[in-house]
Amino acid sequence: MGDCETSVPLMEEEENLIAAAQNIVKALGSNRTLTDDARKILADLGTQLSSITRVSDTQDADSGDQTEEQFIELEEQLNLVQTKVMNWEVGQSMIWDCGQEEAYEYLRYVDQARKLIERLEGLNVDKGSREDELLRKAHNLLQTAMNRLEEEFTHLLVQNRQPFEPEHMSFRSSEDDTLDDGSIVSFGDDSVEDVVQRDSMSRSFEEYIIELVHPDVIPDLRCIANLMFDSNYGRECSQAFINVRKDALDDCLFILEVEKLSIEDVLKMEWNSLNSKIRRWIRAMKIFVRIYLASEKWLSDQIFSELEAVSSVCFAEASKASIVQLLNFGEAIAIGPHQPEKLIRILDMYELLADLIPDIDAMYSDEAGLCVRTECQDILRSLGDCAKATFLEFENAVASSISANPFPGGGIHHLTRYVMNYMKTLIDYSKTLDELLKGYEKEDSAAILPDMTPDREEDNTDRPCYISPLAQHFRSFTSILECNLEDKSKLYKDDSLGHLFLMNNIHYMAEKVKNSNLRTILGDDWIRKHNWKFQHHAMSYERATWSSILSLLRDEGLQNPGSNSISRTLLKERLLIFYLAFEDVYKSQTGWSIPDSQLRDDLRISTSLKVIQAYRTFVGRHANHISDKHIKYTADDLENFLLDLFEGSPRSLHGFHRK
Repeated sequence: MGDCETSVPLMEEEENLIAAAQNIVKALGSNRTLTDDARKILADLGTQLSSITRVSDTQDADSGDQTEEQFIELEEQLNLVQTKVMNWEVGQSMIWDCGQEEAYEYLRYVDQARKLIERLEGLNVDKGSREDELLRKAHNLLQTAMNRLEEEFTHLLVQNRQPFEPEHMSFRSSEDDTLDDGSIVSFGDDSVEDVVQRDSMSRSFEEYIIELVHPDVIPDLRCIANLMFDSNYGRECSQAFINVRKDALDDCLFILEVEKLSIEDVLKMEWNSLNSKIRRWIRAMKIFVRIYLASEKWLSDQIFSELEAVSSVCFAEASKASIVQLLNFGEAIAIGPHQPEKLIRILDMYELLADLIPDIDAMYSDEAGLCVRTECQDILRSLGDCAKATFLEFENAVASSISANPFPGGGIHHLTRYVMNYMKTLIDYSKTLDELLKGYEKEDSAAILPDMTPDREEDNTDRPCYISPLAQHFRSFTSILECNLEDKSKLYKDDSLGHLFLMNNIHYMAEKVKNSNLRTILGDDWIRKHNWKFQHHAMSYERATWSSILSLLRDEGLQNPGSNSISRTLLKERLLIFYLAFEDVYKSQTGWSIPDSQLRDDLRISTSLKVIQAYRTFVGRHANHISDKHIKYTADDLENFLLDLFEGSPRSLHGFHRK
């Protein structure tokens, strides 16, 4: 094309140079002082210049003939292309529906039109000339062809879409069909025990490319795209691709049951409904990014394989709205209230997004995807801040849980179950929480001091060591919980029941830590300390309940006045008081509860050893002074009665008859 543009100016310069030389020769020839030899040289030079001029005139004539022939040739070619292109404008059928041969013939003729335009533009035609008219005709024809190719491109993309069936994928969560689970609603006495559990679906899996468009038409789509871009109709091609794939991506979200919810909609939702939505979002986000978006990127790269920058832009523009719709849900969750029951789900969302960001960054790696990359980082930061605030709010919620009435039966309080199960579940997120809680470590010295329980005093050479932020907060949680339980124990009018309540709850805490991964966070010293604490409350219960009763089985106060002999009357009264006291304990404490069977048996045995031994000794020592009719219960009877304690169902010994 460059040679054609410079040929005309060069010819004009040569003609001007020859004319100037002829004028110089003519001027020199008129000089009368020249010698004969000089005149002869000038005459020869003039002849040669005239010869050059004649040759140039001859070439101009030949060039004119060639230009005419070239114009006729271009016109004939354009007419042929026009015939082929316009034939398809008459019918309603799509070219690619008529077979590959017809389709590729059409592409060849359209490409000829494109090349004809390039040749005509290379002639540097004058405006209004017949060449200019031919060029305008060629452009109109190419536009018609491009409109048709845009339709064909869209048709191929739409008609060859492959069905997307996520339910057939092997990584589907086993919980997808049972999205309603038991989750804590509040810290109140009416709250249920189970804490929200993390989903069982694998947290990571390899990218899985699926065919979103039938592979047989990918080469055809690529050919159309290349031709449209070569013809300067790339924008139309790109927009056609973006429009079709946008619709496909919207359909994908619909299949994944992702609703278009505003932030206001999310903030108004009840927790059970929101919990279900979050779980669907987690599954949808994982499938959408790792499966669908990865496949979408692959499709774009295949069609625009020779147009790398175009591929990235088309993919970004087609998918941006869908990925942002998913991210907007994350934003709505992040700005919602910091309710403790939401923490597990928020952490699930945070960890998933953190896990997906490298994939997202790779797919949206250039300038076209900058807004998506930025949005992901912003939402991740917001979810992290929300998780941190919710975690810290949990501590306040435990501290502020107040009960107006004592917990029935002295069993394990709902708050104790909630806090310990909550902490146990959070262990799965320990790495994430340690990162989020950096800078929010507890300043309480108890977090780093060695254990100070009485049975460990001789071993207090332990040196303070680093404890993770999460471990420090967990120790704080348990300390606050214990303080709360102490307050709740004071609601009981019976000190024995208060001690039983603390024994039950601290034992539950110790067992939960010992038999879970909480042990790795709180440590064996913590367990030993709390084992000592619940045992201390068990002993306190025994003292509060049985000390006064067992004192009745001593001889003090049974002697006759003025002698050391035992008064039968006082002995009978003492036994009667003992039986009445025992019956009162039986009536009340059969209604008390020790949920842990091993702890229940241990306390029964410990109590039985003390009570039965004292009773046997007392009755045996005074066997000569007590008749059988005054022995209301045998030692075996009492031992059996003690086995009824702590079952949570009140019973009475009224009407009991010895066999």
